[in-house]
Amino acid sequence: MASVSSRLVFYFPGFDPLDAAAHHRRYERSAAQSGKTFGLDYAVGPVREVEAGSRVEAVSISDGQETKSTIYIHDHNSIISDLRAPPIWKQILLGFKAGAEIITSGAAFRYFRHAWRFGLFFLFPYLLIFTGLLLAALIAILPLLLHVSPFLCLLSVPVAWLFFDKGVIPFSGRFHTLHLFADWRFALMVGRNEPVARAWIEDKAQKVLLALQTSSDEVLFVSHSMGASLALAVAGRVLELKPDAFDGRNVSFVTLGGAALQCAFIAKAARLRESIGTLARHGEVTWFDIQCLSDPIHLYKCNTAHLTGHGDAGQPKIVRIKFKHSLSDERYRKNKLNFLRMHRQYVLGSDRKSGFDFTLLTAGPLPAASFGGLKSDVPPPAFQ
Repeated sequence: MASVSSRLVFYFPGFDPLDAAAHHRRYERSAAQSGKTFGLDYAVGPVREVEAGSRVEAVSISDGQETKSTIYIHDHNSIISDLRAPPIWKQILLGFKAGAEIITSGAAFRYFRHAWRFGLFFLFPYLLIFTGLLLAALIAILPLLLHVSPFLCLLSVPVAWLFFDKGVIPFSGRFHTLHLFADWRFALMVGRNEPVARAWIEDKAQKVLLALQTSSDEVLFVSHSMGASLALAVAGRVLELKPDAFDGRNVSFVTLGGAALQCAFIAKAARLRESIGTLARHGEVTWFDIQCLSDPIHLYKCNTAHLTGHGDAGQPKIVRIKFKHSLSDERYRKNKLNFLRMHRQYVLGSDRKSGFDFTLLTAGPLPAASFGGLKSDVPPPAFQ
């Protein structure tokens, strides 16, 4: 198989509360670990802010063959940070409002219909905070329930507040609950094509077009989690602005634990669904979706193009992997019940050779399209 000498990568991260600099540090750690696993030498440069975005230069050397990858990290952390700025009580109120709108839009019903585990993930932060509020309320009215002096509520109400503020909120922080509330609010913005989301998409599309002026052996759009919706929206906008932008460019579009349907199932997400169709019908784009059963935070076995009304288009291939093939037994046992940790594993380092590795995909010598035919338990032939 021919090696890739140069690669242009557009990386759209998922829900983690990380900016480009933090994603870069994670990538450095993953590259160091994966390099040892696959016997590759990786050199990951610093993240630099340039006109085309947050850019990282990565070089891999395998059997004397050098591969240079220019990686642009298109994170949306600034938007999430703005959504997290209000007081906690307001974040909770707006989070529940967003959840109600997800339900009334019909999206929640579709989550459960097509991927019930993702439906449970949607409910999880709301059930957690609601249970905490309910327990706090019971503490507050405990004197009334016990038929003792109502003046004792002067003590029980502050105790209830302390229970919620110092107990429930820190405990829920382990699961990034308030961050998930902000994530669902942003999902609504993306689905409804609201100004904040539209401005972000327009800015990234312009940056992608600028970066595409650089020649490369291949172009890789890779996204994780909710980043799939953003990558699709940006790619769709790029093709609106310049229909021939991908012509002759050997483009691969890879979603990892893809949750594009998180936004695309929202009733008013017509423009996002249109972008999905545009990409699915593009003859020069290789699109595949890497999924893992151990990860409940994506729409497992769901075909994004088909379920958004594009059954007549070329369908992205669903490629299934198992994290137990890329992790040591100890590491897998330690993390397999941590659903947030499992969801991150797509973009973390491997300590066992397998068919998929994020650094190998984005900075290694193999063509990105070759991972569309991977077998989870079998390393690529060049690394067996």
